[in-house]
Formats: sequence, C-alpha cells, structure tokens
Amino acid sequence: MKLRHHDRYDYAPLNERPNYSWPAGKRLAVYFALNLEHFSFGEGLGAELAPGGPQPDVLNYAWRDYGNRAGAWYLQDAFDALELPMAALVNSHMYDYAPSLVAAHRKRGDEIVGHGRTNAERQGTLSEAEERVLIGEATGRLTEAEGRAPEGWLCPWISHSHLTPDLLAEAGYKYLLDWCMDDQPVWFRCRGGRRILAVPYPQELNDIPAIVARKENGSDFADMIVDQFDEMIELSEKRPLVMGVALHAYIVGQPHRLRHLKRALRHIAQHRDDIWITTPGAIARHCGDLPAGTIP
Repeated sequence: MKLRHHDRYDYAPLNERPNYSWPAGKRLAVYFALNLEHFSFGEGLGAELAPGGPQPDVLNYAWRDYGNRAGAWYLQDAFDALELPMAALVNSHMYDYAPSLVAAHRKRGDEIVGHGRTNAERQGTLSEAEERVLIGEATGRLTEAEGRAPEGWLCPWISHSHLTPDLLAEAGYKYLLDWCMDDQPVWFRCRGGRRILAVPYPQELNDIPAIVARKENGSDFADMIVDQFDEMIELSEKRPLVMGVALHAYIVGQPHRLRHLKRALRHIAQHRDDIWITTPGAIARHCGDLPAGTIP
C-alpha cells in the first residue's frame, strides 16, 4: 500500500542538510507574529473562552474583540519598550474595522502579512475559484492600504486546500506560514514550475493551542518561550534554526498573561546581540538569496 502524499517537499534529515548562517553570522532567527483578526458577529468561526451558547455568542465575540480594542495596544507598548519588531498577520477586514491598529503596526515598521479576510471562515473548504477570490480580495486590500503587496501569507485557521500553495505562488506570494513540520525553511513545489518557501510557524509556541486548547496559564506559556529559546540557542550552534512565537492579542494581551509574556520577551531581548531578531519576510528574503540547493 502506498500512502497518499502532498508532494510539496521531500524528506530531508536535519543533520544531512547544507550548513549556512543568518545575517552577520547569526545562527538563531527569532520572530514574533501577532495575529490581528476580526470576526463576524453572530455567525462563523472563532476561538472560545468558554463553550459558546446560542448566537449571538456575546461572551466569546466580546472576548475576541478585547484584543483589538485593548490587548493589542498593551502588546505594542511592551514590544516598543524592548525595541522588538513584530510581524502583523492581518485579516483584511481589519482595515474596515480597526484601521488605526494596522496603521500603528505600519508606523512601527512591522511586516504586514496576509491572513485572509476574516478568521470567521476557513480557506481550505472553498473551491479553487472561491479560494482564488479570497486570496485576491485580501491581497488587494492589503496592497491598497500598505502601498505594496504582502510577501507572506498565513491561512485563517491554518486551513489549506490541496491547491493553496499553488494559488499563493500564482498570486505572487514568496512564502507561506502554516506548516510546523521543521525548524528551518523548506521550499514547496507548486504547479507550473513555481515554488514557495515555507517559513516555520509554531503550533507549540502559539497561545491558542497552549492556552485555549491545553488550558495552560500565562506563566506556563512564558516558561515555554524561555525554555524553547534557551535550548534552541544551544542547538543552533550546529545548524541555523528559526524560532517563531505566535500571539493573539485577546489571549496574551490580557494583563495577567501579558505580565508573564513580558518576562519572556525581556529574556530574549537580553540576548539580542547573539541572535537575529527579525520577521518571517526577512527570513524568506535571506533564504532566496542563498545558493541553489542550500534550502531543501
């Protein structure tokens, strides 16, 4: 029996890959991704603080909305204090609902990454034509607002169809997130001879799986970040690695969790001279400039 395979990349053992470094000879690249999401009221998908009741589910809608109204601004203050960059993963409906929040990330110089239209919907359940429309609508809105097309994409709910990488490459995207199968970037094969880079995106250092799904507290999540960083900085002595941290303002922007997140951020910032604190787009550009065959 032959198992079905995605045919996007081949198995490449980590210890058999070419060695390379990040800019200035750094070995560990660290990025922070803040998901900026807007949800439909009374319908559609959304993370739940508590089991949802009949629609309109005011409790969970308001909890998610707290991130855009308060939590995201607390997080900006925390990252500003430590002079840390972020990648803002933006639902295109944020430009209609909370344009000043996206503008604040633009002012910071943060990378703006495509993240669908809204996290009230899944991308992977759509037909090819419908998915192309979703990508086109979101990309057009981000391009209009930012004056340049986004380089990277994270699907709402990490929801891929079998054609998602192809459609993203055909729409001009240089990299996608979503995949957590590696600690180094990997090239994906796409139809028509195209390719797109998969930049590692975390599902362990991600506050939704950790706090919403596994019910860990803010202190546990911060400890995970610190432990992951301390171990990866040692592991990166042998090979270049990527450490991403995925955040949602309605979760870690809550003050009792923010307190612990700031502790983890300070720990990483203390090592800024030894690592590359960056964005996924900068990682993708660096990989694209490496000699052919360096990135599997």
